[in-house]
Amino acid sequence: MATRSRTRHLLRLADLRASELEQVLDLAARMKERPYGWLHALEGDIVVSLFDKPSTRTRISFATAASRLGMEDQVIRPDELQLGRGETIADTARTLSSYAAAVTVRTFAHSTVEELAAAATIPVVNALTDEHHPCQALADLLTIRELYGSLDGIKLAFVGDGNNVVNSLVEAAGLTGLELTVATPAGYEPALSGDVAVVRDPRLAVAGADVVYTDVWTSMGEESEAAERERVLAPYQVTEELMSLAARRASFMHCLPAHRGSEVQAEVIDGPQSVVWRQAANRMPTEQALLYALITGDWEG
Repeated sequence: MATRSRTRHLLRLADLRASELEQVLDLAARMKERPYGWLHALEGDIVVSLFDKPSTRTRISFATAASRLGMEDQVIRPDELQLGRGETIADTARTLSSYAAAVTVRTFAHSTVEELAAAATIPVVNALTDEHHPCQALADLLTIRELYGSLDGIKLAFVGDGNNVVNSLVEAAGLTGLELTVATPAGYEPALSGDVAVVRDPRLAVAGADVVYTDVWTSMGEESEAAERERVLAPYQVTEELMSLAARRASFMHCLPAHRGSEVQAEVIDGPQSVVWRQAANRMPTEQALLYALITGDWEG
């Protein structure tokens, strides 16, 4: 059984120091090479996953990551908890802290994970909120590092809605040497304004970029805005023509699920420059490394 340390949470990527981010990526790379090398690290423990939103990659990747640490993943819907009958988030956090080694949360309001973390004595991991998606950013960074050997000086262009994924990429740029440019229409800018250039013209953002990234135009909870978003964001579709402006060895990224014909042409996401499946696969080792580091306090593995 691994030795426990003081409680650390990951609610946003900026909760990590730059050195810790590098260590997590290094550990994830080793876990990817030796996926069954930590099978007994946290044997007998459980991670509780509270999911208010549907999920494919987050749910399965965390379950696999927990299994490869010797843990069991307990996925729980809101209607299965006493939260629905008025129990407070804080009381729920205190109770779960008595049973589990960590809690992952996929929900809407970021304040929910903040309330859980404030009362929990075990790590709370943001598996997605409306404001941040740090676990996706970790997989993105590992993917970019695998492709180009480094993060320093890599030009990343994000095209489309400045959503939670972009907010986490902004924080990633602040912790690494990534050069991030976001092309988005007025009113759709990312909430964070750190180490990032925001432009209106997607061609300007993509010119010379090493990586071109996009995401769905309508996130969960925004369905009533779908028609307007399709209209406003139509000029920001990632097409073959747009990709031709990027660097010769440029890669296309998407956090998935994707809507071919909306934010991206099928020829791009299914083409030779696409690394979206590699991104998706890298969710597992980065989450395995993150759980291990947060629970044990051992960032080197």
